Amino acid sequence: MSAVLVEARGISKRYPLVSRRDARLRALAGLLLRRPGGAAHEVLKPLDLEIRRGESTGIVGANGAGKSTLLKLLTGVLTPSTGTLAVHGSVGALLELGAGFHPEYSGRENLRMAAALAGLSPEEIRERMPGIVAFADIGDYLDEPVKHYSSGMVVRLGFALVSALKPDLLITDEVLAVGDESFQKKCIAWMERYLGDGGTLLLVSHGMYHVQKLCSRALWLHQGRVEASGDAFTVTQAYLAWHERQGRAAAQSAATEGAAAEYRIAGWRVDGEAGTGHVLVDGADRALDIEVELVGADDRPPVLLVGLAQAAGLPVYGISSEMAGVVPERLAPGRYRHALSLDLAALLPGEYLLRLHPMDPEGLRLFGTTEVQVMVRGATREMGTVRLAHRWRT
Repeated sequence: MSAVLVEARGISKRYPLVSRRDARLRALAGLLLRRPGGAAHEVLKPLDLEIRRGESTGIVGANGAGKSTLLKLLTGVLTPSTGTLAVHGSVGALLELGAGFHPEYSGRENLRMAAALAGLSPEEIRERMPGIVAFADIGDYLDEPVKHYSSGMVVRLGFALVSALKPDLLITDEVLAVGDESFQKKCIAWMERYLGDGGTLLLVSHGMYHVQKLCSRALWLHQGRVEASGDAFTVTQAYLAWHERQGRAAAQSAATEGAAAEYRIAGWRVDGEAGTGHVLVDGADRALDIEVELVGADDRPPVLLVGLAQAAGLPVYGISSEMAGVVPERLAPGRYRHALSLDLAALLPGEYLLRLHPMDPEGLRLFGTTEVQVMVRGATREMGTVRLAHRWRT
């Protein structure tokens, strides 16, 4: 038995551009002549991938990065445009919602057909059917047509089947994002047992918690190419940091455009000083005095949203004037002032971001972001972000 379950060398996937008639003709000619014809969009750029038995690998990336395309190549749904691909073992896949199920047949009939196609004998199907039905736990719907199922029920049906087959390689694509919380817990518990028994997992998820919990390795795809691969925690942290940078860039762009917006920040002061940074010295008095002047084009009092986040972008706290029922001071027609004292005594030393967001009077729409760097200084061996009240008992 080969220790390498999946071995891919230089695999890629291209799709011909067929928006115009002449492009479609060139693409057809290329298919008939068995050579590339016309322009093509490279959804997945050449990459190497090796998955060893017993490994758990997470694939992360933004929408359109090529994650689902890679899974379809590994399961044989698609053939690679270039490169070689070998899979040494059985594969169980949960890809597109409802794929493989006939909508007119009942869940029970679909389970029997899918189990037979997976290679189970009639005797094996009869033996395993009670366990599959119990895992799916969809009650009387099991004998109703699948077209009447919710998305979560379809996932229950598919995962229940996979749990009975126990393939050498399990490939899932955002399955945990569809089921309800109790079913997610059941799936995660089953995956942990599956991995503990030597199974191999390939998981696509936008939830970094699931990747970090279930996977030892991770692959980050970005615009069809490998951005990073290696330890799951290291790769997912890099991916989250990239998302935070993207969010900051978007916020800065919105703030720049906010000069002509209906509601915008005309000026701000933190502890009496306006600037790009602020340093707090650790001590008893650690309240942050914030004053923000807002402009409303229609002379209605804008709402101010104040947020505090870790330097990496993880939110710590947020409050808006609308939540508190506070009306700003009117300075002049269309100009208002909000004042707030934010107690930071519970924060542990570290770097934080104070975010100021002007909003419409209804508190529904954001009109840009202003960020202030806040450094809380001090010496402590405590861990985390906040200091919780506690008492050791002996």
